[in-house]
Parts: sequence; C-alpha cells; structure tokens
Amino acid sequence: MARVYEIDSVVPVIDPTAFVHPDAVLVGDVIIGPRAYIGPLASLRGDFGRITVGPGANVQDGCVVHCFPGTDTTIEEDGHVGHGAILHGCHVGRGVLVGMNAVVMDGVRLGDYAFVAANTFVKAGTVVPEKHLVAGTPGVVTRELSETELAWKANGTRVYQDLAVRSLASLRPAEARTEVEPDRRRVSTDPSVAVPLHTYRETHAKD
Repeated sequence: MARVYEIDSVVPVIDPTAFVHPDAVLVGDVIIGPRAYIGPLASLRGDFGRITVGPGANVQDGCVVHCFPGTDTTIEEDGHVGHGAILHGCHVGRGVLVGMNAVVMDGVRLGDYAFVAANTFVKAGTVVPEKHLVAGTPGVVTRELSETELAWKANGTRVYQDLAVRSLASLRPAEARTEVEPDRRRVSTDPSVAVPLHTYRETHAKD
C-alpha cells in the first residue's frame, strides 16, 4: 500500500484499477483515476491544491507534483510523465508526454498530445499548442510532431497501462537472492513491446 496521508480531513482517492507503488507518497487532495500508474518515490502533495491524475495516465519514478495554494495540477487521460519530472500548478493535456527531468511551472498549459523534451524548463504561463514539441531552457515551441512520434508515444503509454495491471497482479516485496540462478527468467517485456524513439524512427522511416 502506498504512503497515503490525509490533511485537513482530506484523504487521497485511488481508483481500484490504478497502481500506486508502495514507496510513492500521496498527501491530501490527490485523485488517481482508473488504470493510472504512479511509480516508486513519486511525491504528489495535495496540501495546497488539488492534484488529479486522469485515466490511464502515469507519473513515473521520482516525480514531484505540487501547486500553489488554491490552484490545481491536472494530468489528463493518457498523460505520460517521465522519470524525475516536476509539475507545479500546471495543466497537462490528454496524451501529453513530459520528458525525463523536465520542469513544468505554474500556469503552463500543455495542449493535447504535446511533447516536453527531456530536461526542458517550461516557464510559468507558457501555452504549448496541441501536437507540438517544446524544448530547451527556457522551453521554446519548436515544431509540430509527426504521426510517427505520436504513435510511438501512444504505445509507450499503453506499456505503462499494462505495467499497472502487471504490478497489481504480481509486484510484492521479496528477499534478494545471493546468486544468479541457472536459466534465470526475464521479465515479460522485450523490444517487441517498446523501443526508444530514435530506434522507432529508424524502423518506421518509410511508413
């Protein structure tokens, strides 16, 4: 069970079909929708405003989600927030990808299916049109996304939705082994499930 804390008598809500890692922390006014995935060491602090994670969205390892008093942070359906990202008082549209270690500040609105490149700093009040890429420090809207990129992202989000199901079914504490066993099993995913974007582009260059 995740570390869940109430404040001012407001208790987080987790849909039964969502997976929240036991080492994630949810405080106060946090709402986790169906089929969502919240990774280990993610911190969602709804002690100043409401945090909503929509259906099928994911917030990965080490992410921080927060906001100023009286404001909300919203991640809409199929939003995808990469490892170590920080979201503060922003609106993440449907199907958006926030890259690893990106920072998305107060009042930012990320249009549906937009991408935030890894390590990007999106300054307060920025509006990113749907299906566009924002990159850099500070973030600048650079171009429209290709159908190949959007398909790659949609598949990656499905992989995390499947991970929520796998984790609910089979993730549990265990004692580490002291030696690698003969014929050691691998986990149930391989490159047929998902690959990095640069590899996906190469294999779909003629599509």
